[in-house]
Amino acid sequence: MSTRLDNLLSIRPQILSAKVHQTTGADEAFQNKTLRPIIKLQHDLFIAVFKNYIKKHKNVFYTLTLEGQLKYISNAIQKDIKFRNSLKGMVIGQFTVDEYELYIKNSSALNKRMMAIVKERLIHSIQLFEQTDSVRHF
Repeated sequence: MSTRLDNLLSIRPQILSAKVHQTTGADEAFQNKTLRPIIKLQHDLFIAVFKNYIKKHKNVFYTLTLEGQLKYISNAIQKDIKFRNSLKGMVIGQFTVDEYELYIKNSSALNKRMMAIVKERLIHSIQLFEQTDSVRHF
């Protein structure tokens, strides 16, 4: 019978560029071994969640310039605490118990790394947030 640990680790994508060496710091090692694979796994969910965030905030995102949209993504993650906590929960919920134990030892620094990666993924996927005809309000 497989365990939660086995199941969680088996579904995570491997990121070959996420190297961990003997000289790698603990936070960077956690980022590369745990955070990056989980965030990649959750990418489609993050896209769906951000599309819903745009909709819940009256589609203001679509009225902005590209630069404004980039700032909007950044502000949503940095200043909307409820949204930020929701994103963090989507990542933390994929931790193994051992990973959670490591995480709580330095959660503040790891949260910064986590949100920076999520923000980067959303920004690099900005074309996925283009407004469709069904949500245009002129």
